[in-house]
Amino acid sequence: MQKGTLIEFRLHGDRRLAVAERPEGKKHWIVIDERGQSHTLHPRQVTYEVADQSYKPTEIPQFLAEVQNYLDPSSLEVAWELLVEDGESTTPALLAQLLFSDQSPAFCYAAHSLLSEDKLYFKQKGDSYEPRSVTQVAEIKHQVAVEAQRQREWQEFLARLEMALAGESVEWGSGDRPRLDTLERFATLGETANHRTPALEILAALKRPETPQGAFQLLVDLGLWSVHENLFLRRSQLPVEFSTKVIDVAHGRLQSPPPDAHPDRLDLTHLKVYTIDDESTREIDDGLSLEYLPDGRERLWIHIADPTRWVEPGDELDLEARRRGTTVYLPTGMIPMFPSDLATGPMSLIQGQICCALSFGVLLTAEGAVEDYSIHVSRIKPTYRLTYEDVDEMLQLGITAEPELNGIAEWARRRDRWRHAQGAISIRMPESSIKVQDDEVVVNVLEDSQARQLVAEMMILAGEVAAHYGQTHGLYMPFRNQTQPELPPEEELMQLPAGPVRACAIRRCMPRSEMSLTPARHASLGLDTYTQVTSPIRRYTDLLAHFQIKAHLRGEPTPFSSDVMQEVLASVSTTAYEAVLVERQTNRYWGLEFLRRHTGEVWQAMMLRWLREHENLGLILLEELGLELAWRPSRSMELGERIQVRVTYVDPRQDIVQFEEMASYETMAQTATSL
Repeated sequence: MQKGTLIEFRLHGDRRLAVAERPEGKKHWIVIDERGQSHTLHPRQVTYEVADQSYKPTEIPQFLAEVQNYLDPSSLEVAWELLVEDGESTTPALLAQLLFSDQSPAFCYAAHSLLSEDKLYFKQKGDSYEPRSVTQVAEIKHQVAVEAQRQREWQEFLARLEMALAGESVEWGSGDRPRLDTLERFATLGETANHRTPALEILAALKRPETPQGAFQLLVDLGLWSVHENLFLRRSQLPVEFSTKVIDVAHGRLQSPPPDAHPDRLDLTHLKVYTIDDESTREIDDGLSLEYLPDGRERLWIHIADPTRWVEPGDELDLEARRRGTTVYLPTGMIPMFPSDLATGPMSLIQGQICCALSFGVLLTAEGAVEDYSIHVSRIKPTYRLTYEDVDEMLQLGITAEPELNGIAEWARRRDRWRHAQGAISIRMPESSIKVQDDEVVVNVLEDSQARQLVAEMMILAGEVAAHYGQTHGLYMPFRNQTQPELPPEEELMQLPAGPVRACAIRRCMPRSEMSLTPARHASLGLDTYTQVTSPIRRYTDLLAHFQIKAHLRGEPTPFSSDVMQEVLASVSTTAYEAVLVERQTNRYWGLEFLRRHTGEVWQAMMLRWLREHENLGLILLEELGLELAWRPSRSMELGERIQVRVTYVDPRQDIVQFEEMASYETMAQTATSL
């Protein structure tokens, strides 16, 4: 290199021209660009030299302008077509001669520029360039076209996002769903989500925070998610929608019911049948009757919906119900175990219609113990569709026109007394019912009313009878059992305030009930054997019991062997536990959201127990709402002490709620008096 030599070098990836000024040390040169700026370069940094001519820095713009006239990429394709047949290599000088019939500096540099920028036709090998094969060029062109298409789709997707964010109506393309799915996964699972990169690219392109919260807010702003999107449900494995195949099967059963395996059903349509549920209940799976016998005795009938009339073990509907395990009840609505058209239609016990049922006829002793029973695959016609409030009012008024209802209530009271004589343990705690409709959150406390106790006792009675039947005949069924709890000494319990505080202390000691194929005692119910059979539309284990009992009643082998039953129960139990968890988390979220919307209100609260007394962390009950929440009071408190609190901060999404104690009227009056 000599002074005045025009050279090319790279600066931050860009090609730049400069003129050699002088050596710097043994190997480096100082060069001056067209702006008069100096650069110190090692010879290895020089990518091209214009030989046999001297230049000044001020001449660089004119040189570049001359070169610009010959930078036509299409001419490179012509050269490639000429050289590829023989596989000849080329250099900038040879290419200049081939393209321009001239090897002057501007033409040679133009050829160099074309070759060095080319990624398609030639590849550099030393100081020369070899033409790529026809196959290689075709493959690269295909890759370039694919990438160009991807970029077009990406830009079109970003344009649709901007339109949606501006409030315009958008029709999402088929290729948009995978991108939106990555956003949803990131918003749902956060840093644990797989394939987060596409979601981060979207957030970055829209200049949004590249966080799960940023993804969540973007989905809300796009109108794809609600601000109250249920992340608990999304994080679970619980299926929400039914497949097209399952829906088609359900519609097929409606249009063409399968043959009834029990054509000789016992006709009980002459009985007066009461169905008693919450007003919002649509899956009506139980009804009650009282039959007066000629000898003066009274037979209780517990009629349970018979969904196995429409489902067979191992068919599409059975497997789908098994996969779901249970109907999931959320404040915003339910996720049914069976398609709704079936579950709320022919499977349910609908007032005024002939319905298929599994009926348990029971004679009780005067004390309330089971004296005799029978189980029948039946046909009934529900007479009344009643709510718990209806029944409470009817019982309170003592309506003489419905003696059967009063009789059932009396037998329920006897059953309750009998079970407690057998060691049953009742835990009566306020329970909240949270419903969300049209974005309005309503919280009610479910009263432990006579009607609810009546229904609960009859369902427990049916479970006891079914378990006795299964035990007597050696059926493999999902028996439920509970070990005897280790309760505090009686004198210690009696020192606690009666009501929620004492019930809370007992509740803490209660072990979880378990399922087994072996009958065993259920401690809190006071029963030697028990199973659940009264909710087969919405609880798969109940459906299993129905399959087994009905097969035995027909004199056929039961469809589920011991091993298969164990396997199914293990799977269903896991799913059911997850459903309970989602229900609990969702209810808590909406409970906190209710409090957020009523931050100015004062609530009556009761100190239930200490969670960590050394940290002053207790559990309080908001009595008007039936909500139990953790709280750190600013003073010492007694269990059962009633206080007034107000929410100072609540964030349902982060599961945070904080309270402050309000001075009660009595406290203020005492303070005023003392002053």
